[in-house]
Amino acid sequence: MQNFLLTLAYDGTNYCGFQVQPNGRSVAQTFQDALQAVLGSRPDIKGCSRTDAGVHALGFKLNFHADTRIPAAKLPLALNQHLPPDIRVLDAQVVPEDFHARYSAKSKEYIYRIHNSAVADPFQNGLCWRFPGPLDAGRMERAAQYLVGKHDFVSFMSSGSDIADTVRTVYFAHVRREGDDITFHVCADGYLYNMVRIFVGTLVEAGAGRMPPERVRDILEEKKRSLAGDTAPAQGLFLYKVNYSEEEAGNT
Repeated sequence: MQNFLLTLAYDGTNYCGFQVQPNGRSVAQTFQDALQAVLGSRPDIKGCSRTDAGVHALGFKLNFHADTRIPAAKLPLALNQHLPPDIRVLDAQVVPEDFHARYSAKSKEYIYRIHNSAVADPFQNGLCWRFPGPLDAGRMERAAQYLVGKHDFVSFMSSGSDIADTVRTVYFAHVRREGDDITFHVCADGYLYNMVRIFVGTLVEAGAGRMPPERVRDILEEKKRSLAGDTAPAQGLFLYKVNYSEEEAGNT
């Protein structure tokens, strides 16, 4: 038995998320169908994260144990022949027996894409949040810097979540504009439910001039979800990268 670590990219538009769920088709179920076709078995897979319905990934990691003569380098091609075009295996490697795609991670990076235009971009349909009103990316960047550091992020967690330990460390958070496109890039040692999407909803309040950037500091201190912004739509969110070493964690 070998422990394989795979890197996937997927468009989450047509899926109910990564994790297998009773209410729709998941990325995990679709991937396991491909494993069944290639390996003749359906090994348990360990994903690095549970992405929600409609959320995408550029560098999703998963691992599984299997007894196969197929070399790791040939697994991507073999699996991609049995996967739909909106899921691709980019890389495969053998890792130590005790490696776990989720628990071995030191940090994860997400990006969120906003198309800031009155006119939708047909080439980004389903892959961004179109925000038609004016946004000041400089104000959003200033607001984002208050998120950096070790904080109790309970204000940025969906109401009703039962997570008790809400302290996380954000290594960096940046907002950049290129033309009509604004990208939020964040790296943290862990995330609460909908944390990144609530970050974005709050930063948009600052960018739209409805909130001063320094208000983010007060939202953190007051620990009330009602004070933060709305939860941004799922379609703009991408799991960008998973870091497995201390050297990688926190490097922008």
